[in-house]
Amino acid sequence: MKAILLRRLGDSSALEYADVPTPQPKANEVLVKAHTIGVGMPEVLARKGSYEWTPTLPFILGIEMSGTVVERGRDVKSPAIGQAVFVSARDLPIRAGCYAEYIAVPAETVHILPEGCSLEASACLSNYQVAYHILHTAARGVEAHSVVIYAASGGVGSAAVELAKLVGMTVIGAVASDEQIPAAIRLGVQQAFNYDSGDFIPGVREATGGQGADLILDSVGGMNFGRNFSIIAPMGLVVSYGYREGWADATKMLAAMRTNFAVSPAVRFFTMHSFDERADIRKQTMQTLLNYFAEGKLDPVVYERLPLAEASRAHDLLESGKVIGKLVMKP
Repeated sequence: MKAILLRRLGDSSALEYADVPTPQPKANEVLVKAHTIGVGMPEVLARKGSYEWTPTLPFILGIEMSGTVVERGRDVKSPAIGQAVFVSARDLPIRAGCYAEYIAVPAETVHILPEGCSLEASACLSNYQVAYHILHTAARGVEAHSVVIYAASGGVGSAAVELAKLVGMTVIGAVASDEQIPAAIRLGVQQAFNYDSGDFIPGVREATGGQGADLILDSVGGMNFGRNFSIIAPMGLVVSYGYREGWADATKMLAAMRTNFAVSPAVRFFTMHSFDERADIRKQTMQTLLNYFAEGKLDPVVYERLPLAEASRAHDLLESGKVIGKLVMKP
């Protein structure tokens, strides 16, 4: 079979489109034939070696795919041959293996797709899983009527926009450039602002009636993380779940919190790795999301569909910041 093999760390040229043996399912495993493969930042970080959970070289990259069960190991009763499924490497011992035409995985780890659930849309589920926990787990205890979502036109950001709208929140998008504002509006935010512009803080405050947002989802971090405390509502919460511009500057963050002390801002740092040992939570969340998909309540935007052979171009596109929604590959 064809797969994307990583023998060395580095730039996108390290991604090798190679012939490798097709795996044979063991007694407790099923063989899944890929239909659509998701592309995300964890794979980019793993390629560079800056991801703590990067497997030992060489390995096949990739953390998510949708596909069909084509073979079962001995004594496996479910899922059935021909069953449409989603595979997440978050449920596997090694966080990799999905940039391939086939993958063999423990039968108990696959997520069976309900009737009416698109195979292509299902390949975007990892983003929705993160977005769901940011909104409903990391933000627990906050009654949020309004939310600012950074990188609202990206993969996780656009998923968070959909999920926030689903529960009736007023959604404000924070994007990296003026060019991304129309895209965020098309994705469903009520208003969008360039977070590096002078219009950002006054714009958000005006959009929230001067109160600020109840919840802020920040995947950017960096030196300007403290600006969030100028747009947070009283007793509001900032959830930091990424560091695209580096870790939040602690000195500036504390100074901004002191300046806005009267609103009692709170910060929570979130990672999906908090659930590495909680397969039950991951499975329950995935089932909720699959039900949403089957009911037509979620509709991921696919930016481009590239052949698996063009994984290097997929990574370059993702790192360019131009991707709106989700980037996927086809084997």
